Amino acid sequence: MQPFQGGPIPQQVAFDRREISVIMSLYGRMVAAGEWRDYGISCLRDLAVFSIFRRTAEHPLYRIEKQPRLRNRQGLYSVVGMDGQILKRGSDLKAVLRVLERKLIRAVK
Repeated sequence: MQPFQGGPIPQQVAFDRREISVIMSLYGRMVAAGEWRDYGISCLRDLAVFSIFRRTAEHPLYRIEKQPRLRNRQGLYSVVGMDGQILKRGSDLKAVLRVLERKLIRAVK
């Protein structure tokens, strides 16, 4: 069973330009609101992770994960909270990130 139809298994999973653009758009708005300060990107063999920090030396507040092997099950993308709880999962990155945009609406009020 190959996770990718018709192609070789990649050495590592990464976010593509479109995905990074969507994530950085949300990240920029949250930085402007004073909620987030730093981020980190990890590209591993089976998943890619965009970690979001309030301060540099902390554990991440949220992790945006891309797991190609879950594409046909729960969905390719997930948002994971600081406690490890999955807040939202799905195949559409913008829809999955809406769980974090709600927090932006509360922060601006």
